[in-house]
Amino acid sequence: MRPSSLLVVLAALLGAFGVADAAIAAHVTGGAALEKAAEVLMVHAAALTGLAALVARSGERWTLAAASAALGLGAALFGTDVTLLTLQGHRLFPYAAPTGGSTMISAWLIIGLLALAGHLEPRRRD
Repeated sequence: MRPSSLLVVLAALLGAFGVADAAIAAHVTGGAALEKAAEVLMVHAAALTGLAALVARSGERWTLAAASAALGLGAALFGTDVTLLTLQGHRLFPYAAPTGGSTMISAWLIIGLLALAGHLEPRRRD
């Protein structure tokens, strides 16, 4: 399976869990944190879908695919931790949400650097 396709699968999972978190947040006490997790998941699902298209356009560059995957996994880690804390009162592991957040920040910065380095452009066939 192509990296861009795997990124779309990850985006679909983030989107689905984001919508689920939003729906649950409407029915639980203290759902504000869950609403924020839902926003992070859905925004990053949309971003990951666009990044998957850029990965495909770039000729499946592994650098862009890896940074995009890190972005998605960071969002998943953040969303999972906040969801567990809200619904079950415990964390995935200590500092899971900040680790996910830091991963997302780093991934966004790397994606920006990759854009500056020309990794969003199609590979030249010399």
